[in-house]
Amino acid sequence: MQHSKRSLMFAAAASLLGTTTGAGAHGDEKHPKKAGPVRKEQKDWGIAGDAKAAKRTIDVRMLDTMRFTPDRIEVRQGETVRFNVHNAGKMLHEFVIGTKKENEAHAALMVKFPTMEHEEPYMAHVPPGKSAQLVWNFNRAGEFEFACLIAGHYQAGMVGKLIVAA
Repeated sequence: MQHSKRSLMFAAAASLLGTTTGAGAHGDEKHPKKAGPVRKEQKDWGIAGDAKAAKRTIDVRMLDTMRFTPDRIEVRQGETVRFNVHNAGKMLHEFVIGTKKENEAHAALMVKFPTMEHEEPYMAHVPPGKSAQLVWNFNRAGEFEFACLIAGHYQAGMVGKLIVAA
């Protein structure tokens, strides 16, 4: 009886360790995009937009020089914009909309956990030579930024200014 209790406890502990060690680290494996509707969560910089409501498309290029073109974007409060984001470089880049504070915190996390993956409607991971699209409704006025938060890219200056005029 004592031996089976000990085996059961060991098996339970091993299964718990197995579920926590892989959490948050995805390595290089590719994950399929989630099917279904985009999660609309209000952020300080707006909310996920409906593609049918987008009246303007803004093309953004990401470069291995750690720069965006353009590096400054102006929109009006209430405007829904479609971003066509093209990675013109040879390394992975991303386009993330947020506040300076949010992006700084997220960039610091990416340095600690460089293989961390995430999928939010205000961010796009774009492999070299590929393009991605995101649609965002800027329902809050203010100064925000778009950035690449891949480890070291934000710190190297891969950030642009986003002005939302009231």
